[in-house]
Amino acid sequence: MNKITLLIAIAFSGSLFAQFATVGTVKNGENSEYKFAKLAHWDATPVQSQGYTGTCWSFSALSFFESELMRNGNKNPDVLSEMFIARKAYEAKADKFMRMDGKINFSEGGAFHDIPYVIRNYGIVPEEIYTGLVNGATSHNHAEMFSVLNGAMEGAMAYRNGKGAQMTSTWKPALNGVLDAYLGTDVKEFTFKGKKYTPKSYSESLGLNMDDYISITSFTNHELNRKCLLAIPDNWAWGESYNVSLDDLWKATEEALMNGYTVAWGADVSEKGFSFSNGLGIVPEDPNTIQVSGKDNKNFSDGGAEKISNAFITPVKEVNVTPEMRQEGYDNKTTTDDHGMHIVGLYKDQNGTKYLLVKNSWGTSNYPKGYLYVSENYFKLKTINIYLHKDGLDKGIKKKLNL
Repeated sequence: MNKITLLIAIAFSGSLFAQFATVGTVKNGENSEYKFAKLAHWDATPVQSQGYTGTCWSFSALSFFESELMRNGNKNPDVLSEMFIARKAYEAKADKFMRMDGKINFSEGGAFHDIPYVIRNYGIVPEEIYTGLVNGATSHNHAEMFSVLNGAMEGAMAYRNGKGAQMTSTWKPALNGVLDAYLGTDVKEFTFKGKKYTPKSYSESLGLNMDDYISITSFTNHELNRKCLLAIPDNWAWGESYNVSLDDLWKATEEALMNGYTVAWGADVSEKGFSFSNGLGIVPEDPNTIQVSGKDNKNFSDGGAEKISNAFITPVKEVNVTPEMRQEGYDNKTTTDDHGMHIVGLYKDQNGTKYLLVKNSWGTSNYPKGYLYVSENYFKLKTINIYLHKDGLDKGIKKKLNL
C-alpha cells in the first residue's frame, strides 16, 4: 500500500466527513448495496498511516485521546506524537525485559494502557515536534530498527546468561543510541506555538486525567465484573481490564457512542470477513463465499490480503455470536491481539443490523478513506478489549464495576 503524507490524509478525511454531512445514508464501497444510517458520529483527527510498523496501539490510542480533547471543547487539537510514545515504551519494555531475565515479550506491539503509562512517566509531545522520521523519510518503517533493537536486547541477555555476568548500565545508552538513530534524538524540552515546554509540562497542559480511562474485556475464564489481567503477549506493562458479560461489552460501547464518547478498540483482524479494502468487518454464516488472495503482513499494518465476496456488496446473514464461541476463539488462539483501532460512530444498515464506524491507521486508500464499518457480531466475536472514559459507561455497568 502506498504511504501518504499527513496533508493528503487531511484532504481525504475532510471529504469523508463531507460525505457523512450531506447524505442520509452512506456505504462501504462505490458499488456497494449497503446503506448505513447514522445513529451517532463523533469528531476525530485526520486518518494517518502507521506504515510498516507494529505501532497501531499508539496510533489508535492517541487518536482516541485527540477525540477526547475535542469532546472537552478543543475543536482543533494538536496531533500527538505516536513515535514519542513508541520510543518511550521501548525504553520501558527494555527495562522490564532485563529485569525479567528476558522472559517477557519485547516487540513492536503494545496496548492502550501503554499511553497513560508513558504520559505519567515521561509526558507527551506534539507530532510536529517528534515525527519519528529521519533522513528524509516520509513514511514509517521499523523493520530494520526493531531487528537492531531486538538483537541488542537478546545479545545483552545472552551475555548475562552465558557468562553469569553482572549487568552494567551501558546497555541503556546503547539502546537509546539506536532509538536516536532511527526515530530522532529524544526530546527533553521544546518550544511550540510560542511557549516552552518539557514533555511532562505539555502533557499537563492538555488537561486529560489518565486515571479517568479504563479497559474492558469479556472472557469466561475470568470472574465477572472484576478486574483481570489479559494474558496476551503485548500486555508487557501488565495492565488490568474489567471483565464483563458479552452483552455488557457491546452495551458499554454502544451507550458510550450514543452519549458522546468514542472508544479505542483492540481486536483480531485476521478473519476472512475483515476487509479494509472493502471497508467492512462481518461474520458471514458461510465464510467460504469469501475468496482470499495474498496474505496480511505480520503487523497487519496495511490493507492486507485481497478479499472478494458478494458479502461485501450485499448484506448477508451473519453468525449469531455467543460467549462460548468467543471464548473458544480466545482459548484456541484463533482470536489474537492483532490490531488497535478507534471507534468513532454507530450506524445501522437497511436491515437494522448495527455497525461501528472504525477509524484505522492504514492510510486512506480504501473507499471510506481510512474507515470501515464493523458489525455488532464481528465486534462480539473478535474484540480483545475496549478502552474508554469511565464516564461514558452506562450507569448500570458502572454500578456493577463499583465505579
